[in-house]
Amino acid sequence: MTRIKAVVFDMDGVLIEAKDWHYAALNRALGLFGFGISRYDHLVTYDGLPTRRKLEMLTREQGLPAMLHDFINELKQLYTMELVYAQCKPRFYHEYALARLKKMGYQTAVASNSIRATVEVMMAKSNLQRYMDVMLSNEDVTQAKPHPDIYLLAAERLGLQADECLVVEDNEHGIHAAQAAGCHLLVVEEVTETNFANIMSRIAQIESGTVVTGVAGL
Repeated sequence: MTRIKAVVFDMDGVLIEAKDWHYAALNRALGLFGFGISRYDHLVTYDGLPTRRKLEMLTREQGLPAMLHDFINELKQLYTMELVYAQCKPRFYHEYALARLKKMGYQTAVASNSIRATVEVMMAKSNLQRYMDVMLSNEDVTQAKPHPDIYLLAAERLGLQADECLVVEDNEHGIHAAQAAGCHLLVVEEVTETNFANIMSRIAQIESGTVVTGVAGL
């Protein structure tokens, strides 16, 4: 019987409502050079990817000069941090869920496609850092999501097999990464869905061998 021993969270859109922050920060930086992305493309194509990957795609699709990548990436990270310091705050249902999971003996981790500084500040500002056994960023792996590396590394750092981990994800790239790693999945559409009841319900389904259809279990 499968037994889940850890819950590994994506960050943006799962624990932190940061999708709009990344969209606004990137467009603010791109706008200085006459480029930009639509909200539709942000949500459908770019969501969940590292900024450098997004810039590479913009070079191919819109002709953004590659020589600007480093500068735009640096600006985007600065603009993102401005929004994080102003707007990132603790949410009770996330702290409650993580505190209950820890009390029940589950290990917990965050595995994000954001850079390390962003992960550390967002986890600290949201008061979730103290619950995490492992925190990973895109700087901890050679290949970011949709490659499975970060979830395989999370399992290794936790001392577990991938199929002993439940990954909570919200976007196509992260879902693909978790599936490729061999982890179990809980897919959420909003940060409010990342709560204790939903997590425990999914763990119960997995451990009972219940076949789940629909987005939650894929």
